[in-house]
Amino acid sequence: MNGIFRSGKFNAASLSRRSFIASTVAGGAALALSGRTAFAQSSDTLKVGFISPRTGPLGGFGETDGYVLELARKALANGLQAGGKTWKVEILDQDTQSDPSRAGQLAKDLINNQSIDLMLVVSTPETINPVADACEAAGIPCLSTVMPWEAWYFGRGAKPGAPSPFKWTYHFGFGVEEFHKAYVSQWNLIETNKKVGVMYPNDADGNAIRTHLAPALAKEGFTIVDPGAYETGTTDFTAQIALFRQEGVEIFNSFPIPPDFAAFWRQAAQQGLTQQIKICQIAKTGLFPSDIEALGDLGLNIGSAAYWHKAFPYKSTLTGVSGTELADGYETASGKQWTQQLGASLALLDAGFDALKASTDVKSKEAVAKAISTLKTTTIAGKVDFTSGPVANVSPGPIIGTQWVKAPEGSKFALDYVVTENATDPNVPVGAKLTAYNG
Repeated sequence: MNGIFRSGKFNAASLSRRSFIASTVAGGAALALSGRTAFAQSSDTLKVGFISPRTGPLGGFGETDGYVLELARKALANGLQAGGKTWKVEILDQDTQSDPSRAGQLAKDLINNQSIDLMLVVSTPETINPVADACEAAGIPCLSTVMPWEAWYFGRGAKPGAPSPFKWTYHFGFGVEEFHKAYVSQWNLIETNKKVGVMYPNDADGNAIRTHLAPALAKEGFTIVDPGAYETGTTDFTAQIALFRQEGVEIFNSFPIPPDFAAFWRQAAQQGLTQQIKICQIAKTGLFPSDIEALGDLGLNIGSAAYWHKAFPYKSTLTGVSGTELADGYETASGKQWTQQLGASLALLDAGFDALKASTDVKSKEAVAKAISTLKTTTIAGKVDFTSGPVANVSPGPIIGTQWVKAPEGSKFALDYVVTENATDPNVPVGAKLTAYNG
């Protein structure tokens, strides 16, 4: 496993074939703070960094963060109660522009120039790992979510069976085992030949999934057809499509960025592959309505997986809102369809501020890190428990099987995002039966 992850050497320029150059403005002057401050800076103020990709190829992950941060700031307008004292709070939010190098620079700026007390970072290895590495090096407590925990833990140098090398950085959310349970549950809902064509990119996510998920699926009786790792930014998938057609695969699974999947799936339709696919199960893309809408009719009945859904039966510990209230509030405020990132980003804020409230001294980096390491809470996205994880510094979380279907007549939006299985969290209600891709 050691050596297969290359998130620290990710080539940001390859992330988008169309517009990435415009997103990588260099220089410290470009790193202006976007976070609004609720109070003047003082010794009674807690400063929390929040880093996410709000623009660029990964911008779908951060599209709803402005709304979530507004809710958090309103909830914290009168301060945070911790250690018998009321603390003023500043949340300093930053956009990585989908650039891993910029993510690391932003983290260092918040650490060195803004003197933050806690770092929160969300969505994909390209965002999270550079920030976590900067925090680990500087001794700043850091909490993250929304990437496979194996890509976070082993991808940053931890060794299987060895003690955790991390003192300051913690991650919660899904891992390979959750994908394994969800996919087996989902794929057995429709009769297929169990031949799975996989396209896993040569990045932290893809390598973690190839190493751990593919063998687990094979043990469940699925035949894995893997043409090998592809590079982000690939434009011609003819060879992979030919192999999948030759092998007669009826299930397709991939963990690509949105531009790569869109290119592949259009070529798959042109070359006759989609006609034989009964289940198209994608991750990292296909998470948000915009990903699917961009595909037109080719997006209907694509299977996805949700790390949060408005059907989750939990409430935010920070804001008190339920899943339905969060989704409906966003749609009213923005005019756009809700996305699963709403709950994920709010869950990060829930967990982060729960840790601060549990800390014996919020101004002590050691005390805050210890509070995270013993944190047990239930966020809007479900349980977070760092006392019983698969490895130190990690708390696993659910991935729920979902599908994009045509919305009912009279709906405000074109698509509906339905829950089709709940193996990793039976508290989440199943709302629809899985439909075959060509069904």
